[in-house]
Amino acid sequence: MAPMAGYTDVAFRLLLRRLGGVGLTFTEMLHPRTLVGGGGKRRRQLLATDPADVPLGHQIYGPSADLLIQGARWLQDNGATLIDINMGCPQKKIAGVGSGAGLLRDPERAVRIAEAVVKSVTLPVTIKIRLGWDPESPVAEWLAPRFEAAGVAALTVHGRTRSQGFTGTADWEAIGRVVRVVKTMPVIGNGDVVSPAKALEFMQNAGCAGLMIGRGALKRPWVFRDIARALAGEPPCLPPTPDDVVEWAEEQLERMKELYGEKPAILLFRKWIPQYAPALKLNRENMVALLQLTEPEEFRDKFRLLTGSGKTVAD
Repeated sequence: MAPMAGYTDVAFRLLLRRLGGVGLTFTEMLHPRTLVGGGGKRRRQLLATDPADVPLGHQIYGPSADLLIQGARWLQDNGATLIDINMGCPQKKIAGVGSGAGLLRDPERAVRIAEAVVKSVTLPVTIKIRLGWDPESPVAEWLAPRFEAAGVAALTVHGRTRSQGFTGTADWEAIGRVVRVVKTMPVIGNGDVVSPAKALEFMQNAGCAGLMIGRGALKRPWVFRDIARALAGEPPCLPPTPDDVVEWAEEQLERMKELYGEKPAILLFRKWIPQYAPALKLNRENMVALLQLTEPEEFRDKFRLLTGSGKTVAD
């Protein structure tokens, strides 16, 4: 499961693991200053986990080796088992200041950062990148063997450049070329892995060691289970019914209440409603009505009614 800010909290991760098919999940992106100098409620929420929430990677981002070393060491001292460096986030507020995909504009600096962080901890360090900053400056093939020489444990490659954002299609031929320039470092492919058929195609053509799924799992969390079964040659499961999705969403909301508190959880859960709308067969009018609800009691009563399950709290 790809690390995604605002989405991959422990509430979502635990539900994913129960569905099956997930080999590894990550925290949301963590800034070292939040870890080292922060504290309070937000840090606790970002780092919240559970004995069943394993294996788990912690992803950090930042523009400098010193900053990332501080974050990596703090995580190691506080129980992390795997550290991932984000060199792929395309968001302007991150990439524009030299973090995330911004590091791809200076690949030699990216390598120095990788070397420094690997040497600073005893934990495995992985890295997530894109193909390059833009189509005119592909760097993934150049970076991969240098990351391997630096001791990076695994590399995830999103098959788009930073300038593409999430538009167009992921270039799995380019991911395959990255696979072929390393010796033993596992390369994990990412981008447009939205179905078992696509997963089988990408694994076969690129020869990567694994797959990372991001945005596609927000709308269809069961895609991990379906892909794992396809890769194992097992028959597919029946697709979830709208009632199944309602039960999933309600349990996710309950877990979010435990994590954030009741009213904040309602507000935060609203971003999931458009994600689940197709599976819930929500029409636009009902989706908008749910997005406007803020009071916990009102939300509990109307969620099932508007999603078509026909049940309310009174039932």
